[in-house]
Amino acid sequence: MTATHATFLPEQSGERTHPARRLRVAFFSDSVAERNGAGTYYHDLLPQLKDITAGVRMFQPSDKFRVTRLTVPMPGDPTQRLLTPNVPRLWRAFSHFRPDVVVSITPGPFGLLGHALAKRHGCGQLVGFHTQFEELSRLYWNPLSRRVANSYLTTANQVLCRGAHATLVNNRGLIPTVRRLGANLAAVVGTPLPVDFMREPVVPVRSQLRQVLFAGRLAPEKNLKAVVDAASACPDVQFAIAGDGPLRRELQRDTRELDNVHFHGWLDRRELRLLMDESDLLLLPSRLETFGSIALEAMARGRPALVAAGAGIHEWNTLKDGLITLHEGEAIADKIRSLREQSVQTRRARSDRARVAAERLNGDTITEWGDMILKAARAPR
Repeated sequence: MTATHATFLPEQSGERTHPARRLRVAFFSDSVAERNGAGTYYHDLLPQLKDITAGVRMFQPSDKFRVTRLTVPMPGDPTQRLLTPNVPRLWRAFSHFRPDVVVSITPGPFGLLGHALAKRHGCGQLVGFHTQFEELSRLYWNPLSRRVANSYLTTANQVLCRGAHATLVNNRGLIPTVRRLGANLAAVVGTPLPVDFMREPVVPVRSQLRQVLFAGRLAPEKNLKAVVDAASACPDVQFAIAGDGPLRRELQRDTRELDNVHFHGWLDRRELRLLMDESDLLLLPSRLETFGSIALEAMARGRPALVAAGAGIHEWNTLKDGLITLHEGEAIADKIRSLREQSVQTRRARSDRARVAAERLNGDTITEWGDMILKAARAPR
């Protein structure tokens, strides 16, 4: 996780080449684009990988599924669904694309189909392991359902990890997990940024901290009660909440008497970027956060992020200047009051450092992915 001094942006592709430039890469995911952390990760990654490979393609469910297809709502979160893939259509598309490497991202039907097609066609294989589904099951399922679900998840993840050249994680804490699942090689890679978050000029930090932002799934693992408590304790600070999820109605009910809380619903990336630019601090108090991509996005916009100590993003030492750690037992309100006492010069200096660190990690991430794609293509089957 050491940083280089090169920042990758797509317009630089003519200035640098990668040995993976002759390779085609297919990605298989059960996540709809931008609806969760894994979906967002690859939505940001693929456009930049196009510049160092011969082509990339994502195979994933559409957010407009047909009623003739079997869909299953995710327990505890009906806003997300598992969808059975149209195997004949995807098989034809896969054969036409002729990838050299397949990346399976999730242990669902799409991820397993990618593994099967890779074996059938002799492709190199990688696995992207981003979510500890077994840990999430503790929040959503009863003991019986959890045993059944975890049995399936363990089996599916074992199939994927054992069949791949390498399993890629963005948190060192996941390495023991994927090794237990049979990964031949576990490699830590960074997290990419949306290109627009790097290209658009940064809006300067305001002289006073007036608005904070939470953006993400409104779900139990995000510890949103801590955000509500902070809003109640800081009536002179505006709290913007962007996203959707199973706790949306409960949160709206709990904050109906708070004039400083505003719900923005699910936003596309441009809308999210604009709301970030209007805010002075990002909040991410999650109980379970494999990385915390939204904090990196805030840093790219020159905004510091207050992030729970257990989030994987803290493992990247190069990002520490843009992060403020929320330790167990600490109140968000106390952190906000402390930040409001800082001078504008101090806050703007942090903003500049956060921007540089985020862009540097993005550049390293694209290079690391190119390296792993090349190694998977060359690995013995």
